[in-house]
Amino acid sequence: MPRKMLPSVVFMFLLMSVTGLSAEQRPNVVVLLADDLGWRDIGCYDGPVKTPALDGLAARGVRFTDFHSGAAVCSPSRATLLTGRQHLRAGVYSWIHDYDQNSHLLEREVTMAEVLKNHGYETVHLGKWHLGMPTQKREKPTPADHGFDYWFATGNNAQPSHRNPVNFIRNGKPVGRIEGYACQIVVDEAMAWLAEKRDPDAPFFLNIWFHEPHAPIAAPDDIVSQYGDLKDPAAIYSGTIGNTDRAIARLLAKLEEIDSPQNTLIVYSSDNGSYRTDRVGNLRGKKGSNFEGGIRVPGIFYWPGTIYEGHVEHEPAGLVDLLPTVCGLLGIDKPADVHLDGSDLSPLLTGRANEFTRHQPLFWLLPASGPAVAIRDGVYSLVAHRDYRLPKDQEKMTALRQQIEETLRKNGTLEQELRGSTLQAQLFEGFNNREAEKLRGQYIRLNMFQESWISSIKSGTYGRFQLFDLATDPGQQNDLAAQLPDVVARLKRQLLEINASVMADAPDWK
Repeated sequence: MPRKMLPSVVFMFLLMSVTGLSAEQRPNVVVLLADDLGWRDIGCYDGPVKTPALDGLAARGVRFTDFHSGAAVCSPSRATLLTGRQHLRAGVYSWIHDYDQNSHLLEREVTMAEVLKNHGYETVHLGKWHLGMPTQKREKPTPADHGFDYWFATGNNAQPSHRNPVNFIRNGKPVGRIEGYACQIVVDEAMAWLAEKRDPDAPFFLNIWFHEPHAPIAAPDDIVSQYGDLKDPAAIYSGTIGNTDRAIARLLAKLEEIDSPQNTLIVYSSDNGSYRTDRVGNLRGKKGSNFEGGIRVPGIFYWPGTIYEGHVEHEPAGLVDLLPTVCGLLGIDKPADVHLDGSDLSPLLTGRANEFTRHQPLFWLLPASGPAVAIRDGVYSLVAHRDYRLPKDQEKMTALRQQIEETLRKNGTLEQELRGSTLQAQLFEGFNNREAEKLRGQYIRLNMFQESWISSIKSGTYGRFQLFDLATDPGQQNDLAAQLPDVVARLKRQLLEINASVMADAPDWK
């Protein structure tokens, strides 16, 4: 038995104690989510950024080496985190643009906030939301309609960047320009709520979704300078992560001030892989891809006295497991009559690994991605590509790319704008040149998910299946499909069964 593993009998005693407690005695729950942070970004994952606060949580908790986001892009991953369900079931096919799309997290979905609220928790969402916000053209639910008593959020990214954002909304009312950096602003709000608004006799659920390191990026010079030139995008990117770690350190100090660490469960992860290929380690793909580089992310669980201390866990897991895991750790019922795609990880966190079972393989479906779908069972990953085409206006998109390049060449800033990257990559990060940025906006609208595609997606099929052994080939370079036809057949059958179930639940937003 590992030195700091809780024996099963100890855990069962603790679980019985938690289950038998009143709402006022149940532990607090804090979820910390980064935005576009890669698997190899932070210190405890051998990343280049100094993150002592996060490293400390990992050292005193459980760090997963094979943890995954809910999806390879933002909105879908967040829907999966909150519901424990594949995001298409919840109405989210891709990242949401509120002004052009009807889609949002369906009100019929049971969120973690609603589950905890029903057990006496105060519920708070702070930071990025990106699951649908009302606009002048479209009525959509807000975080309040998904179980949050208090919220302070942006519909999508912090604008104009992480520095001095102007687009925060507090409980439905725009706040206006706020001085400072987004991660610190969000933690300021958390600390103010903890100090002034919380009920000291009730447990709380703090759902904190940081904006960093999603572009457009900004960070304090003193942090950026630790990683390179102040104008170097890689250094600024690292600076946003370092700044977030500083904000988390402040939050942890406040949490310890108001309650014992033994009374707070903390989870840290990222919504998807990095958009920088140098921050996904040796993995294939990046943000937007269902290869491992797009979906493998950090996964840290911390609850002193209840879960492992200083344990590294290699079992594949992900954000889809968060809702059932929180229910399992707290000894409360999962949502009734709801199909959860995720499984309860509490046995892995508490020294009962032999009791862990995954009722259904990990599964990712992002229709516009390449590959469009992936399934994970043990060491094997099977991916598949669409057999159908999405009706994008490729001709117009090519013309816009050419216009952007010509604009930047004419302005003499092409190399400066590309920042050592490629034009295609920069199309998803942004340009300083106003004309190029305007053209980029047109390109993004043509490239983003269209709700008119849903009928094609629901009737579409898959081909070109590829099989990888992630134990020996984490970079997914060696396709084993021809050598292991029986494994392919088994995983393909499971993939298609889950896909059919998801499509049956997924709404049509036309």
